[in-house]
Amino acid sequence: MKAVKKNFFKIHSWIGTRLSILFFIVCFSGTLATLSHEMDWLFNPDIRANPQKELASRNLIVSNFKKLYPDASITYWMRPDEPYLCDIIYKTENEQLSYVFANRYTGAIQGEASLTIQRFFRDLHYYLFIPFQVGNFLVLFFGFMLLVSLITALFFYKKWWRKLFDLQINKGALVFFRSLHRLVGLWSIPFSFLFSITGIWYFIERANIAGVGDTVNPLPPKADYNGEGDKNTNLTYTIDYDQAIELAQKEIPGLIPGNLYIPQKPGDILGITGMSNVPLVRQRANRVYLDTRSNTVLGAQKASEISTTMWLNDIADPLHFGYWGGLLTKVIWFVFGCGISSLVLSGIWITCKRHSIKRKNSGKPIMGRWRFFNWGLFGVLICCMYLALITKYNLALSPLLYISLGWLVFIFFSWYIFEKRLKKAVQNT
Repeated sequence: MKAVKKNFFKIHSWIGTRLSILFFIVCFSGTLATLSHEMDWLFNPDIRANPQKELASRNLIVSNFKKLYPDASITYWMRPDEPYLCDIIYKTENEQLSYVFANRYTGAIQGEASLTIQRFFRDLHYYLFIPFQVGNFLVLFFGFMLLVSLITALFFYKKWWRKLFDLQINKGALVFFRSLHRLVGLWSIPFSFLFSITGIWYFIERANIAGVGDTVNPLPPKADYNGEGDKNTNLTYTIDYDQAIELAQKEIPGLIPGNLYIPQKPGDILGITGMSNVPLVRQRANRVYLDTRSNTVLGAQKASEISTTMWLNDIADPLHFGYWGGLLTKVIWFVFGCGISSLVLSGIWITCKRHSIKRKNSGKPIMGRWRFFNWGLFGVLICCMYLALITKYNLALSPLLYISLGWLVFIFFSWYIFEKRLKKAVQNT
């Protein structure tokens, strides 16, 4: 039995140290993503909106948008669930994407940005800016690793349920960090399990295992199109959005319209999503497809009538990022996300210190050759990130400097804690 527990401990330690840097980035970027909309509100006054009883006409918003951007088109119209945020309109002009902030209550266009904090952390957490789906599957791989870490820890910790309030503070740094690591890990069990299971679900969807991906992402209906109409026509300004919203609400009674998928060429359809009286699911659980030329409904999906597989897919995001219950649940998710991220750091410290004490006279580096693997992948991430920020988002110098400063702080503290301080602690042992 002791040999089995020892093997579980080795697996747990291997995951935490050999994959340490990316594991931390995946965990912490997801944690920051939970409150990324609120970060946008805090740092960008243009995105703020004062909630009111009445919403502005969508046609009014588009009219104000057209006055400022007559040659631009809207590809996606996001209406966040948070009532204190503006609508975020994805504007494309001269093949360049940017984000326009429209006040949903007044109809005013309040500002524009090349990138939002929410989009940055979602991209980082979603695919680490590494293209060709490699980054996405790399992130999803850590869903399995988190689950394995959780299971192995429960196996080698004896009677762990008795240690929910056990924190040893006067027996040295190593004992303290072990105790803290165990304590935070125990209290984070429900969230570790939730994050890993939803991450594994994303993997199943992305890999289309058992046809799940096709089931939960059905192709939208197509409008009859006989080739009439100028293919260069900007359809953004030809749609009666208010009428489309009315048709969608008739199709799904009680629908609170949210995000819009705007047609880009003749024959494309208008997609409308939103919330209804079905709890927990995201906006996409309710969908209405419209032919804007004839103002007819081509199809609809109601959250109250979806299959179990579709329902599981539509609750995954609200549960993974914690926005199903508004700001309160997002803060709770953020706190426990920070806890799980700290497990990676404290786990590295514990394992590296234990190993380095055993071989402190050998002259070998603490993390061995695996540090080159970790920092190599980190270098790929950084290169891909800057390439995307410069070419895709056309980010200005100022935000690039802020992002660079953040990564420099991360690198500095990584070196200071796990090289300088750890070596000093080992020498004093």
